[in-house]
Amino acid sequence: MFSEVTYATSAGSPRRNEDLVIAGPSWIVVLDGATAAAGVDSGCAHDVPWLVARLGGALAARLATGQGDALAAILEASIEELAAAHGGGCDLGNPDSPSSTVAMVRADRGRVDYLVLGDSPVVCSLADGGVMAVVDDRLERLPGGRPYSLELVRRMRNAPGGFWVAGARPEAARESVCGAVTATGAAVLTDGVARLVDWYGWSWSDVPAALADRGPAALIAAVRELESARGPVSGKPHDDATVAWGRLDG
Repeated sequence: MFSEVTYATSAGSPRRNEDLVIAGPSWIVVLDGATAAAGVDSGCAHDVPWLVARLGGALAARLATGQGDALAAILEASIEELAAAHGGGCDLGNPDSPSSTVAMVRADRGRVDYLVLGDSPVVCSLADGGVMAVVDDRLERLPGGRPYSLELVRRMRNAPGGFWVAGARPEAARESVCGAVTATGAAVLTDGVARLVDWYGWSWSDVPAALADRGPAALIAAVRELESARGPVSGKPHDDATVAWGRLDG
């Protein structure tokens, strides 16, 4: 189990924060709902916060039982439950239906199981003193390079050779980046915080060091300061930003 779990989250705009963080004594889940492009018909009666809340609740219920199911199996069952909750009025075959990234960890006696689906990474402080970043970068490797067209993204979402997120297709869970390490701490964050590394020159080693020293709120404050001072590399000026830190006693 974790000896301590702390987290912080901040909306990137006046809109509702579409990130979600849920944690228990031995697990952490962070979700980042995909904001729909303006004017796109999702084919769904539900919005992104509804999907994130439903998926987070389903994951938490399974993780809280303490069973040893693989994290990918837990995610697959949770997406199945989420799809059933939509009811018959939603077109779940629509590629623009609501979706979310998933990043989660589970700790047991110094071992940390991790799962990453989409661009919300996990960063582990290893027992040997190193740092390991678990990153799903398939969204950054779509054909043609950025800026991507809306049509390209919708065609490559949850498709072979494209990128995968949690939405209406349970098999997406099988595309997760999964594994286990011996660790002393685990950070789970959305891409709104990963901007520190992706855009602003931090190293992945800086992330757990700053979390251990200053806590999650300080990382979000650092992101906001850099966004204001240097601007975004691409996309929106500010994004929803969430980071959780689980510490294990060595």
